[in-house]
Amino acid sequence: MVSFWRKLKKPFFVLAPMSDITDAPFRAIIAKYGKFTRPDGTTGGGPDVIFTEFVSADGLLSEGKEILKKHLIFSEKERPIMAQIFGANPKNIKKAVQIIAELGFDGVDINMGCPDRKVCKQGAGAELIKNFELAGEIIRVAKEGAGKMPVSVKTRVGYNKNEIKTWLPALLKENPDAITIHARTKKEMSKVLADWGAIACAVEIRNDLKSKTLIIGNGDIKNGEEGLARAKETGCDGVMLGRGFFGKPWLLNEKFNPTLEQKLEILSEHTKLFEEIFGSAKNFAVMKKHFKAYVSGWDGAKELRTKLMETKNAKEVEEIIKNF
Repeated sequence: MVSFWRKLKKPFFVLAPMSDITDAPFRAIIAKYGKFTRPDGTTGGGPDVIFTEFVSADGLLSEGKEILKKHLIFSEKERPIMAQIFGANPKNIKKAVQIIAELGFDGVDINMGCPDRKVCKQGAGAELIKNFELAGEIIRVAKEGAGKMPVSVKTRVGYNKNEIKTWLPALLKENPDAITIHARTKKEMSKVLADWGAIACAVEIRNDLKSKTLIIGNGDIKNGEEGLARAKETGCDGVMLGRGFFGKPWLLNEKFNPTLEQKLEILSEHTKLFEEIFGSAKNFAVMKKHFKAYVSGWDGAKELRTKLMETKNAKEVEEIIKNF
């Protein structure tokens, strides 16, 4: 079976996995408003591939696994959809990937770039950049657990410094279907501008090694136009966008230019979805990150935002927006 990655028109766009942001309700909203259908029936705009927020491989095998699985809820409109996991225990990675395959995902991505202390303390995320051998083993066992489902990796250019010339070949050796490279080191976090020269270097390394792995660039892309320019400049196969969607789920849909009223209706719809999907499993305060992103840039935005930040449920949000 040919991987869906091979069927994508290049350069393609990917929705980044962002913890407590690209959750099930937000992804559903992006899938609904971020794409449009052309007269010939093909889909345009919007992300071509969607990633879930990351989930702990160890957690999927723990007593709290049913709560964690709520992070892996998805709709058919989100396809192709990738589940992203993190972990440093190969046995648990393999079992977690098998669970993801059973849930019907189109692929699984291994996080090897998260700089969060709690994740790195487990030897996972960006910490794997310091352990080429374990990183390779994790990809191998993930492929065993995945069956025909494609396996990809999301990482950074290095740990304390740019190590792309040694780190990338170690990953390519295991033949993942795709590798997303965040163009910063773990040490840099997001405090400096992304180095897209490193993405161009990664493409060159991939080509020199005659690898078929797709290279996806990530870092500071604000919109589709900039993404296309970066892809042309570096030769990467696809571009991953994250923060650009925050407050603008329609970001890549050039045919949709919502009015203020429509934006607020989408916010209300997003909030209702959040409550329907998570109930009490996720704190309603998480949704308030989105209020700040949706409600800004016009007269009266600050006052409305202040009221929304005091809400405790979707009904209160709807009432405040109607009154506004």
